[in-house]
Amino acid sequence: MGFLASRHLPFVVEISPWSHLGHAVHTVCQEPDQPIPSDRPALLLVHGFGASTDHWRYNIPVLSRSHPVHAIDLLGFGRSAKPATLQYGGALWRDQLVAYVHERIGRPTVIAGNSLGGFAALAAGAALGEDCAGVVLLNAAGPFSDEQRPPKGWGAIARQSIGTALLKSPVVQRILFENLRRPATIRRTLNQVYVDKTNVDDWLVEAIRRPSMDPGAFGVFRTVFDIPSGQPLDELFAELTAPLLLLWGIRDPWINAPGRRSTFQRHAPEATKEVVLDAGHCPHDEVPEQVNAALQEWLAELN
Repeated sequence: MGFLASRHLPFVVEISPWSHLGHAVHTVCQEPDQPIPSDRPALLLVHGFGASTDHWRYNIPVLSRSHPVHAIDLLGFGRSAKPATLQYGGALWRDQLVAYVHERIGRPTVIAGNSLGGFAALAAGAALGEDCAGVVLLNAAGPFSDEQRPPKGWGAIARQSIGTALLKSPVVQRILFENLRRPATIRRTLNQVYVDKTNVDDWLVEAIRRPSMDPGAFGVFRTVFDIPSGQPLDELFAELTAPLLLLWGIRDPWINAPGRRSTFQRHAPEATKEVVLDAGHCPHDEVPEQVNAALQEWLAELN
């Protein structure tokens, strides 16, 4: 067990060693300063493609005033292990989140996820049943069963960010990978999907670049482009028994947010709550004050 502080973050988070399937998983946790009711749910925050626990820098200190807050790096990302032996995809990350809730949190949990992490959060929430206190989706990825052209795996998200399809040549893949992890390319990509670029700073660029330097990062990059799209979102909605909150960065150019929102409205459970924000693909980091306020209001309604 240890603690992590950053010159950029105005708080300290606890780090507890944990593993899934024998592989190291990076997690952080911050508890409220004051005792809270025993029946109040915990929060588990799940990052998107290429991101990590660092992407919740402006959310953890605020949300942890009232709830135990955990954040986790999915296997293959952030500071978690990146073994070549794993089959990366929704099933792996769903099972990782379910295991973490059971083994480390041990209480009903609200799972919030952005982009790829949104799909993983929804899948885990459906699998957890009564142990899931709610699901929050922030511009979630994943296909619907009635879509004529569902995304061909999680690589579709990354391909949109670079404007080209990934070629199969290992040499070309390596060149592409080296370019994508250049600070200038990371910053340019972020600027494409943040409407307000204020928080596209050096710290965020480095937080995304640093995991790409890990041994195994290139192997994960190659496999992610072949990951199957996973269980359709409408099937997961049908299995979900917990409350659902949809937070939309409505100016997200990667997922055509207005059109995707209407698709979600057709399939999401009837009692689903929606909040629309003037932001891009990562509203939790672009407009964290608005996201935190919306989350806190919704969480208060659950109590």
